[in-house]
Amino acid sequence: MKVVASALSIAVALAAPAVAFAQSNGALTRAQVRNQLIQLEKAGYRPGDGDQTTYPQQIQQAEARVARTAAASSGYGGVASGTSAYGEATAAAPQAGVPGLRPIYSGQ
Repeated sequence: MKVVASALSIAVALAAPAVAFAQSNGALTRAQVRNQLIQLEKAGYRPGDGDQTTYPQQIQQAEARVARTAAASSGYGGVASGTSAYGEATAAAPQAGVPGLRPIYSGQ
């Protein structure tokens, strides 16, 4: 009985890591695959054109276009172009022209 219990505990200990790293998401549905194909076709990929000589480049370029479009439409992703005003002098506060008001550290 001890041998069976120890063998069972060893089998469970060895199987635990395989279960822990199993993917939680299932396979893609047919509708998901169809939507991905439609997105790729809108990005310029033509799977049935018969040109198999440039297949890897065509699909990679189409996937990159789809990724850029998705990143541009979401709130995450690419770098926004622009400038920073860090360290520049700011305009005087509106209270500066009021008599009797002066900055706290105006020199005692």
